[in-house]
Amino acid sequence: MTSERLAWSVDGRLIVDGIDCTAPPGQVTGLLGPNGSGKSTLLRLLAGVESPDVGDVRLGRDDLLAMPRRHRARLLALVEQDAATDLPLPVLDAVLLGRIPHRSLLAGDTATDRALALDALDRAGVAHLAGRDLATLSGGERQRVHMARALAQQPRVLLLDEPTNHLDVAAQLATMRLVSELAADGVAVLAALHDLNLAASTCDHVILLSAGRVVAAGPVTEVLVPAVLDDVYGVRTQVLTHPSTGRPVLVFGEH
Repeated sequence: MTSERLAWSVDGRLIVDGIDCTAPPGQVTGLLGPNGSGKSTLLRLLAGVESPDVGDVRLGRDDLLAMPRRHRARLLALVEQDAATDLPLPVLDAVLLGRIPHRSLLAGDTATDRALALDALDRAGVAHLAGRDLATLSGGERQRVHMARALAQQPRVLLLDEPTNHLDVAAQLATMRLVSELAADGVAVLAALHDLNLAASTCDHVILLSAGRVVAAGPVTEVLVPAVLDDVYGVRTQVLTHPSTGRPVLVFGEH
């Protein structure tokens, strides 16, 4: 998936300013940047939730933003952070919503739909919650249920807005392991992350935003370096090497 010259403004103020970015199939791309840098807005623009002022979003030769919403939902799934609901909705039914783009508008859930939804719940680690009411779950449990809904959607592009939000350390690692497995199956994953060390340990490459613009993009070893991070985050960065994985480990101090 690629975007070209993507821009969006509110009351004359540019929130996303001419962004070109790429999330290749088969890779996990981290979308990084300080609060207010435009990460969530960019994901919503890429998903077609918001309409850009200018710019294109393509999957191969297909114009995603020109597609009917239902057709686009067969190709792309978005998991937003803090997607809470007060409506009484069983968890399994919430996950089955991911099957709607793949079935007739008048048809009900099929045995295949239910099997895919149950498998998605299992892969997301929340199969035991299938009969619970979504509104009664913790924030972390809801986050994993929404991940399961996206898995049931069987997308070619998966957009994640803070997928580890509300999760404990073990659940964070399990979620990012699942994301890596999806990428290994050929899915293009673009995940907005606050934790730079989590990005360094799990992403294939990263896109760094600041004030609605891309300031750096590439492999983690080229982007997550003091020369780039110190100015964007206003910190002093040291880069160490993990003794087991060889991946970067970032240590931050005051600028």
